[in-house]
Amino acid sequence: MNSPRVRIQTEDFDLSAETLSLRAEDGGVGAVVSFVGTVRDGADGSPVTLMELEHYPGMTEASIEAMVDEAFRRFDIRGARVIHRVGPLEARAQIVLVLVSSRHRGQAFQACEFLMDYLKTQAPFWKKEHGPQGAHWVDARVTDDEALARWGITTPGNGV
Repeated sequence: MNSPRVRIQTEDFDLSAETLSLRAEDGGVGAVVSFVGTVRDGADGSPVTLMELEHYPGMTEASIEAMVDEAFRRFDIRGARVIHRVGPLEARAQIVLVLVSSRHRGQAFQACEFLMDYLKTQAPFWKKEHGPQGAHWVDARVTDDEALARWGITTPGNGV
């Protein structure tokens, strides 16, 4: 049985186990590309001691599933998996895993980058950073919208 393509969860994930699982599902895989995002200091360099991630259950998964479908339409890939954590996460904790498999590495790299650009701008998550100066909600960044625009995806902020 294949693992779900999209999972939203509070518990951590194991990169090696997820990669092995994705590869085991398809004997034609020649490459697996991964991206792991972690809790880091704020954009202004201020320390982040905790990040809270919230989502809209059901809507978040459906939104990411639709973008995974789009990645399959755009790129010659064989598999994809997105795991995104929610809840309180300590500094340096893993937040997100994107895995993409393909026969050759180029398409997997492109699809992985495409999915991350989408996740950063369009997936319905809300982030609150906590640090020595207090807590604040994280605003969208123009550079993230610009990254998505290069894929031809229009958002209110990227002017495409």
